[in-house]
Amino acid sequence: MEKDNTWKTYSAEECVELEQINRSYKSCLDEGKTERECVKLAVKMLREHGYRDLKEFIDGQKTLGAGDKVYAVCMGKSIAAFHIGTEPLEKGMNILGAHIDSPRIDVKQNPLYENEELSYLDTHYYGGIKKYQWVTLPLALHGVVAKTDGSLVEIHIGDKEEDPVFAVTDLLVHLASKQMEKKANAVIEGEKLDLLFASRPLSSDGSLEKEEKDAVKANVLRILETTYGISEEDFVSAELEIVPAGNARDCGIDRSMIMAYGQDDRVCAFTSLFALLDVDKVEKTACCILVDKEEIGSVGATGMHSRFFENVVAEMTALTGGSSDLRVRRALQNSKMLSSDVSAAFDPMFAETFEKRSSAFFGKGLVFNKFTGSRGKSGSNDANAEYLAEIRRAMDRKHVAYQFAELGKVDAGGGGTIAYIMANYGMEVIDSGVAVLCMHAPWEITSKADVYEAYKGYKAFIEEM
Repeated sequence: MEKDNTWKTYSAEECVELEQINRSYKSCLDEGKTERECVKLAVKMLREHGYRDLKEFIDGQKTLGAGDKVYAVCMGKSIAAFHIGTEPLEKGMNILGAHIDSPRIDVKQNPLYENEELSYLDTHYYGGIKKYQWVTLPLALHGVVAKTDGSLVEIHIGDKEEDPVFAVTDLLVHLASKQMEKKANAVIEGEKLDLLFASRPLSSDGSLEKEEKDAVKANVLRILETTYGISEEDFVSAELEIVPAGNARDCGIDRSMIMAYGQDDRVCAFTSLFALLDVDKVEKTACCILVDKEEIGSVGATGMHSRFFENVVAEMTALTGGSSDLRVRRALQNSKMLSSDVSAAFDPMFAETFEKRSSAFFGKGLVFNKFTGSRGKSGSNDANAEYLAEIRRAMDRKHVAYQFAELGKVDAGGGGTIAYIMANYGMEVIDSGVAVLCMHAPWEITSKADVYEAYKGYKAFIEEM
């Protein structure tokens, strides 16, 4: 069925609030380009709103009661925040879940090398990308280097105006006749995504050290030592991510859209966090969980497949009435969740891959996907019809614009979220999110109206379910 473009419905006051939400969102995108940066920013925002580390309650053997606000962090790359409600925890929670990892290029553990007096960092891409999209772009380097003395060095190079940027090179078109004959997935091979890092040899007193072996690499090591206090061996215990350089920008002559890196899935993560921070009293405990590793299968200790969330809920049940495995199981099974991940926006330039009647459109609000998966709904959480009716009722009460969609044509491909993982607990789960153009590209595009409606929808879910 046809949905109105929400831009046509906004009052002047709503337009002001819309811009405020989107300004905050763009600032979060600029400050959170990696999982660690997102978690660090989330902790800062939570503490500003009165949230406390759950460890304070555990270590102090304090109880949790209605109105208390706590958070727990997993290895600096996932976080769960809770606003305790007036109802017992075993009655369930209203959970907003999203992921904060995004497709990118990672630096390998033994990366630094020199080739024909050019220095490179060896890389491995992370998540589903079109490799050819990552060449000849200004790139930034973000991450941490863990040293054996226990210190952690944070790296942020490429996003400040005065910073240098980096690049992955491509073959000039004049010599690319053979390259242009290749399939798109082979035009740029994974091993060709190495980062151009430096070209100046080590010098002493202004003169080049001609006898120095790998003099450009030697100069890089000198810079790393003097500027950051790290050595080549320290790369082994580093997590360095290569991301597009530059800030989130308004897109379009009308400034109606946002173009930025990492909107999959930080557009859902930050609007979910905004919603949690903006609710006052809640009956059911409200939760926002932001996790890592979704783009590679939600694996590992910081992914949704880990026991982190379950363990945190167990700690909370112990602090709200006594430890009990049955209480934990009840709390999880009786919960309701929005598994918030982006959806594919209908693109008229590639209309042949979409089924228009079941597509998400820019400016028409929060997107709900009853199922995701691929082809025959493989790997999908298929939400119950009764739950969909509850969702519709909650959104209508708060005048949230929303739409229901699928991810492209039935046999065109597909994708997954964390929904099926949380559904293993027996809770009601549905996929929801924001429609995105150019998903998984270095720069993705969203509608400001949809960002605003997502915030409203997530807040409505907490307050009305």
